Amino acid sequence: MRYSFNACRRSLVLGSIFLGFKDFALSAPMIKKTIRLIVPFPPGGATDIMARGIAQGLANELEQSVIVENKGGAGGSIAAEFVAHATPDGTTLLFTTMGIMSINPSLYPKLKYDPIKDYTPISLTHLTPRVVVVNSSLPIKTVADLIAYAQSKPGQLTYGSAGNGSSSHLSGALFESLAKINLLHIPYKGSALLLTDLIAGRVSMAFDAYAVYEEHIKSGKLRLIAITSKKRMPWLPNTPTVSESGLPSYEVANWLGVVAPAGLPSEIGKSIHTALVKIMSSNSMKQQLFELGIEPTNSTTDEFIAIIQSENIKWAEIVKKMNVSID
Repeated sequence: MRYSFNACRRSLVLGSIFLGFKDFALSAPMIKKTIRLIVPFPPGGATDIMARGIAQGLANELEQSVIVENKGGAGGSIAAEFVAHATPDGTTLLFTTMGIMSINPSLYPKLKYDPIKDYTPISLTHLTPRVVVVNSSLPIKTVADLIAYAQSKPGQLTYGSAGNGSSSHLSGALFESLAKINLLHIPYKGSALLLTDLIAGRVSMAFDAYAVYEEHIKSGKLRLIAITSKKRMPWLPNTPTVSESGLPSYEVANWLGVVAPAGLPSEIGKSIHTALVKIMSSNSMKQQLFELGIEPTNSTTDEFIAIIQSENIKWAEIVKKMNVSID
């Protein structure tokens, strides 16, 4: 899909999301060609929808066309490799994720990109904390209940994920490690089938994005017991975090952001960064993302690099300790 500057003066409806931006034009756009924002997953998913909001905003801010290109496969590695080898002139950007930058390096032994050396991180854009949900038929209402139940039935309490090596899988593995319990992991091909089985009671629990389960939490079919981020979600102020519920070192906040190929000229990087900060700080963006359980954010390049490096260490340790593989 192509976004032109004039078209971006109008509101864009993405599924059920309305993303409107005021016309903030940079005084001296540094990029004259069409920008390609590479999305590492197929169209229609949460990552794709968030990326299209970014594309609309960039087109508006930089006064030029922005094209979203979906290049799914290999846990996002295909898109990441493509951007790593692109010309660093600001016309090819990657809308990347925690999984691509900080989990894949420990899961794929022959990865063809280096998350530190091959990119110029520009800014974080989204934080998507996970929620811990259980089937409401289980006698589990708190994290303490969950741990006690798992201890009384080793290996019988199951948790589903969007696939081996996914962030929802690693979120559960980290919980197992810190709580010193034994859960049975059941991988699915995405969250849709997992949701069906969780409601039916064929799987006990999940660590996943709130938006996927919201309707069924409100209906009472599923029970929300905790948030995986360090701080409580603004839209769920009464739901405790895992860290405040007995596992103080537990923290998972899946993050997304924009990176360019290594060697990006600093002036171009600054222009894109300024645009992203304005986009993610707009009131309309905040309102729409909050309703989906997503927190808009931004960062400096140095902050983004530090997060990638620290998360690489964290997830490498969990992958090794819990013997996680993509097979």
